[in-house]
Amino acid sequence: MPRRNEAEVVEFQERVVAINRVSKVVKGGKRFRFAVLVVVGDGASQVGTGIGKAKEIAEAVRKGIEKAKKSMVTVRHSGSTIPHPVVGEFGAARVLLKPCPEGTGVIAGGVVRAIMELGGVKDVVTKVTGRTANAINIAHATLEAIKITRTEDEIMKLRGLAGEEATEETAEEAVIGE
Repeated sequence: MPRRNEAEVVEFQERVVAINRVSKVVKGGKRFRFAVLVVVGDGASQVGTGIGKAKEIAEAVRKGIEKAKKSMVTVRHSGSTIPHPVVGEFGAARVLLKPCPEGTGVIAGGVVRAIMELGGVKDVVTKVTGRTANAINIAHATLEAIKITRTEDEIMKLRGLAGEEATEETAEEAVIGE
């Protein structure tokens, strides 16, 4: 088995966000199980969510952590905030993420706060505007918003312009065009 370099081993932080107790009615009574929503992140730029289901909470948390590590996404940063305002939708959940000045902090509730903090975002304002309070759907909507954010450099590449050259060329074209 090959050894991993110390630099490759990343320490993840886990946070249990929601615990749902579900029951199944059978002839002898009710059978209880637990569904746990877990957020896992490295505190810098990687974050993921997972749902674990089991008869015991500890086992459900372990399963949720394993699934969250497999579904990691990269959070794009612009300093200590996100690059631009973005809306993520999943089911009936809508989540608005807005960048804000340094020192504002993470203004978010529950699930969104956990995702932003473990994703390394220090300053952001969020609002859940959908018709649901379901933590799982809100988590998925937040991850959708994170996936569609783009940095300024990525947008310039998509448009076929290169960083500093693009700003100089567009400035010259604006002067010539007038």
